[in-house]
Amino acid sequence: MTMIDLSGPWQLASADGTHRTEMPIPGDVHTALKTAGIIPDPYYGRNENDVQWVANKDWTIERRFTLDDPAGSWYLDITDLDTVATVFVNDIPVLQADNCFRRYRPDVSKALKAGENTIRVLFRSSIVEGAERQGRQPFYIPYSTNNSPIPNGNMLRKPQSHFGWDWNIAIAPLGLYGEISLKKLETARVEHVITSQRHEADAVDLIVAVTFYAEGQGVLPVFFSLGGERVRLDCGVRAGETTVTHVFHIDDPKLWWPSGSGEQGLYKLTVETPTETVTRQIGLRTVELLTDPDEAGSRFAFRVNGREIFCRGANWIPADALFSLSGPEKTEDLLRSAVDANMNMIRVWGGGFYEPDWFYDLCDELGLMVWQDFQFACNLYPSTSDFLENVSAEVEYQARRLISHPSIVLWCGDNELVGALTWFPESRENRDRYLVSYDRLNRVIEQALERAAPDATWWPSSPASGYLDYGDAWHADGSGDMHYWSVWHENKPFADYRSVRPRFCSEFGFQSYTSLPVIETYAAAKDMNIASPVMEHHQKNAGGNERIAGTMFRNFRFPTDFANFVYLSQVQQGLAIKTAVDFWRSLKPHTMGALYWQLNDTWPVASWSSLDYGGSWKVLHYMAKRFFQPVTVAAIPSDDGREIRFSLVNDTAVDVAVTLNLSLLTLRGERSSLRSIEAVCTPDAAVTVLTLPSADIPDGSILSWSFSASNGMAGEGHHVPGSYKALELEPAGLELAVSPSGDGAFDLVVKADGLALFVLIESGTNGRYSENAFDLARGESRSIRFTPAAPTDAIPQFRIYDLYSCHAAGEGIIKGGSL
Repeated sequence: MTMIDLSGPWQLASADGTHRTEMPIPGDVHTALKTAGIIPDPYYGRNENDVQWVANKDWTIERRFTLDDPAGSWYLDITDLDTVATVFVNDIPVLQADNCFRRYRPDVSKALKAGENTIRVLFRSSIVEGAERQGRQPFYIPYSTNNSPIPNGNMLRKPQSHFGWDWNIAIAPLGLYGEISLKKLETARVEHVITSQRHEADAVDLIVAVTFYAEGQGVLPVFFSLGGERVRLDCGVRAGETTVTHVFHIDDPKLWWPSGSGEQGLYKLTVETPTETVTRQIGLRTVELLTDPDEAGSRFAFRVNGREIFCRGANWIPADALFSLSGPEKTEDLLRSAVDANMNMIRVWGGGFYEPDWFYDLCDELGLMVWQDFQFACNLYPSTSDFLENVSAEVEYQARRLISHPSIVLWCGDNELVGALTWFPESRENRDRYLVSYDRLNRVIEQALERAAPDATWWPSSPASGYLDYGDAWHADGSGDMHYWSVWHENKPFADYRSVRPRFCSEFGFQSYTSLPVIETYAAAKDMNIASPVMEHHQKNAGGNERIAGTMFRNFRFPTDFANFVYLSQVQQGLAIKTAVDFWRSLKPHTMGALYWQLNDTWPVASWSSLDYGGSWKVLHYMAKRFFQPVTVAAIPSDDGREIRFSLVNDTAVDVAVTLNLSLLTLRGERSSLRSIEAVCTPDAAVTVLTLPSADIPDGSILSWSFSASNGMAGEGHHVPGSYKALELEPAGLELAVSPSGDGAFDLVVKADGLALFVLIESGTNGRYSENAFDLARGESRSIRFTPAAPTDAIPQFRIYDLYSCHAAGEGIIKGGSL
């Protein structure tokens, strides 16, 4: 026996012995306590307040295992240990860990015995440990109190969002989320496998570098396999680390392309020794980050395989606030939803995790480019030698683990640490001290990445105007990447998105409430009020509820009830992000990326996400599927409102011909044709195909359009002169017919007897609609396919919303047939 898997059931206990239960490993303490009935569900109501005691205690997990022969060299292999923890084998301490993002391999040979052995992990309270470490700093290191009600998380190398955030629950979870196993070191073990590529005309060399660790000299047979090629090397190893390199030459390679730009050609690389097998998923591609100076400042664009790619996507946060409630199936559903909404990039934000290998495998397979932040966010951090040494080891391990994934196209030093220098009185009063401290950290990250993966594409911080540029990249739009938050945090109108021309906007967002079926999982009927304590508890951004309501008051007539308030909040969220994306895509190639904040939720909460907790699509996500389509048409009003510019965007590699049909809609829903034009857009370009005077839209009408493209893509939209609340809408007379489709799905047909804007179908049965949040004119109908997330024989109940009924007539609820 050379390996014992130590995952599975362990015994969990508080260090003071007052609480005991079973805990599965991998897993987290809070979920184990909830399963045992020791704590209530932290996500329900205001139970978050009632479970705070958990994070203030130390906890232990323990299990037994049998080892027949302890002779030889044995070590533990541990990943994702969260966070300050001591590991004991037979009561002998073998590891003192303090970084959730490192791999630990302590030698335990002297602690083992024949027969039954005990392994125990003592987790220190992150709250207690953070305070102690803050007290040992040479000067105070501020953290964002707006984001982190639990203090001093910046002292620890663990997910920063565990201490809260303006979208996350604050309970400071802890546990062991990765591998834990006992392994015997034979001749040598694999420390890491790193690949790099050399591209030539119609050929690629894949360089595979394998580093082994041994305790003495020896010869190790190693098999390298790629596709149908298999090679054996007898590798001499010495005490310490030995690196062996093999080169695969690939003629006529299948290239890896981002989603929507080509196929995702993938190769399986295998490195085998007598005791272990390491596999890597290889995609052959080149990536360049273009930062050339130009008349506006400097570019920020990605070139993949020689072609510039407009990046369409969103920011990724952890799939769940509690590790045990996440997993591959849930994560794959979220990532597939991103691709299904025509995204080609996600940004793995710097306050969560470096995700597991299977996460990046999924991104490889789906064609999702990954902007990978190093895990530092919105705080200042220590620059003491022990902290920086810990960070250096973390960066080198993570870079070596992940560098072979074709999906990862950028490594970014942190999230918003430059801006954080201006957020705290200490750093404002002594900027030089904290700037130097930040620069030391940032330089250590950069240099560690360079050592581990010299070919990696590096960007120092997000947002940043350039290398060693510590300016205001929240408002300066000429260079680098931008975080544009003025619409949300500064309460500016949606049109303000058209006041900036970012080179690449890596964060911007607008909140909405999570959908009513999700709210019903954490709130009772008495809590269905925006100002109820439960609803306010599930809003973590200070002033967020007031901002949603205030924006609604400026743009819409107020809704009649809570359900419609939730619906309308999602409509205005979608309109906000659509306003930004439509304009910025029309600026291509000046702007070459738009990643909104955020894709997903970690728990049920009001937030900026386009996917509900659980994965259902909010209105924004259905809109994103349309405004992120590779070929699309958008109506963009001029600043003075006197004309509407129609922008045709083509993100494909071929010419596209488009037929654009404009019509007028009366407020009774009667449609009349206005104009039709034919237009062509060259590859990877944006052109203005028509400018229409606003005077062409009569009073009492709105502008509508539809388009069809030569590549089969199509779309539609509308433009309202002035505000939605000024529209004297009339009843839409919506009817909804429901029938089983025979394959587990349901066919829905929506008919309108008037003008219906933003028609939304919703059900308490979780599932996906083929289309949603659409418009109908009088006499028009739309066929929709609803696919439940889980098989059901019962016809689901459906609720239907539109803009008129939202503020006048309420909603309809049906089971089947028609209204």
